[in-house]
Order: sequence, then structure tokens, then C-alpha cells
Amino acid sequence: MNEVKEALRNIEQNYKLFQQQQFTFIGALQRTRENAHDMIGPVASISQVQSYMDHHCNNSTDRRILNMFLNICNDLSKLCHKLETLHSGNNITDGILESCKLLLSHSNNLSTIRAKYPHDVVNHLSCDEAKNHYGGVVSLIPIVLDCMKEWVTHVEKLPRHMLYNVSGGSAVTERRAPQDAPARAAISQAPPSVHLEAQTSTSNKDNVQVQGSKHVRKKNLNDTENHSGKLKGPWKPPGRHAF
Repeated sequence: MNEVKEALRNIEQNYKLFQQQQFTFIGALQRTRENAHDMIGPVASISQVQSYMDHHCNNSTDRRILNMFLNICNDLSKLCHKLETLHSGNNITDGILESCKLLLSHSNNLSTIRAKYPHDVVNHLSCDEAKNHYGGVVSLIPIVLDCMKEWVTHVEKLPRHMLYNVSGGSAVTERRAPQDAPARAAISQAPPSVHLEAQTSTSNKDNVQVQGSKHVRKKNLNDTENHSGKLKGPWKPPGRHAF
């Protein structure tokens, strides 16, 4: 995800430089359209801009700014395909990516799209330019950038196991946790059994000690009784009354 954010920031920086030269971009489109004798309809697709640059561009300044626009569109298209490998997809994120891919298609008709507030690219055009010629083509990049930012926002709210590595496409998941659960359970159960064995051993020892003490007390009692029994009989002098 950090790689995607960095790529998106780089594209935004390039777009800011391009946006500062919007007047130059419109001038280049105007001149190449005149050379192509294509002044009636709007600039309606990326492929149309590519054709103007390849076949109807007569100076380096126009070529540079048209090429800058095409390069940003190409970078956005590459990033869009990278986003598909990063995330397995749900209804929201898939819909956003499909919109981006459609907008960046070279044959897609851009004439009806318009970037809205806070973007002001359309406001820098005259009414005729905005409505009939360049309103769509200047709106393309800011609209796609907004879509990709929205995609990042949605994906960051999803669980990590729904993301994929950009390079290999392997799932980044935490499935090990359920697999390790029995081992953790066995480990967690081990100490009680040890304590139980220790308690049993201690209890056995106590029983032995109790039984031993009972035996000693019984023996002492018997010895006392025997001794006391001998003392209870009448004393007889030796040698007389042997029986």
C-alpha cells in the first residue's frame, strides 16, 4: 500500500506542474486541431490527443506539453492495473477501478465529463472552450486522481487478509492464527496438568504421612495398653503361685 501511495503522490506532483501550464496545453490543442482541420468537434479522447501530437504538431513546446499529458494518463493507467493486483476486490473498489479503466481507455469519449469543485480546471476555460471543445480533456486527470484516492481510502479500511502483495500477488493473511490455536491451547493447558500432578503427588505424600502418623499413634497406643495391662495384675512374689 505504501508503494501505491508513493506512486500516486508522484503522479499528483507531475499533474500540478501540468496544471500550471494549462494555458499552454490548450494552445497546443488549438494549433494541432487547426493543422488537422478538426476544429468543429470537441477533443474527445486520449487517442485524439495522441494523433494530434504524432501527426499535426509542428513545434517542440506543443509536443512537450501534449506528451506530458499523455505520460500522466499512461502512469495512471499503469497504477490502475497495479491496484487490481493489490486487492482481491469488493463491489465498491471494483466499481472504482472499472470507472478509472474506462476513463483512461484511449477510445473513451471524454466530451461529457467535467471536474467539479474543488477542481477549477474548467473555470480557467472560456465558456465556448469549456462547453464545446476542452472541458472533458482537462477534467480527465483530476477525476481519475480523485477516484484512485477514494480507492485507497476504502482499501485501508479493509482487513489485511484481503490485500495482496503487488509483486507476487500472494495473499497477505493471518491464517496462521487458527492453525496455531491448537498448539497454543496445548501449551496453555500444560501448566494446569503439571500443577495437578504436583498436587496429586503432594496429596499422596500427605496421605502417606497421615497414614504413617496413624500407624505410629496406633502402635504407641498398643504399646501403652500392653504396658498398662501388665501393671493391672496383682503382684506375686517370685517362686510362689507359679500357676
